[in-house]
Amino acid sequence: MDKKFCPSCGKELDVKATVCPNCGAPQTSSAGVSCSKNKLAAGLFGILLGSLGIHKFYLGQIGWGIVYLLFCWTGVPGVIGIIEGIIYLTMSDEAFCEKYGK
Repeated sequence: MDKKFCPSCGKELDVKATVCPNCGAPQTSSAGVSCSKNKLAAGLFGILLGSLGIHKFYLGQIGWGIVYLLFCWTGVPGVIGIIEGIIYLTMSDEAFCEKYGK
């Protein structure tokens, strides 16, 4: 099996293709997941630096990152960051990429 099909246009492609030559759509990796964000990094940022909202900035949620910074003195963002970090690490790769990797 050295062929696959583009999910966007249906054109037959080589398994190692990263972009469809027909429509230009990015293709998933051989593991089945194409993600611009690293789940492990997001999880560790949430657990270790969650009170500063670093994980939110990393995931592109700038507004939430600023909210975490504004309330870091209360300790609440730290607790929420730990919980979110654990959630990120326990999510499947597909679910994480679907929600945060775009």
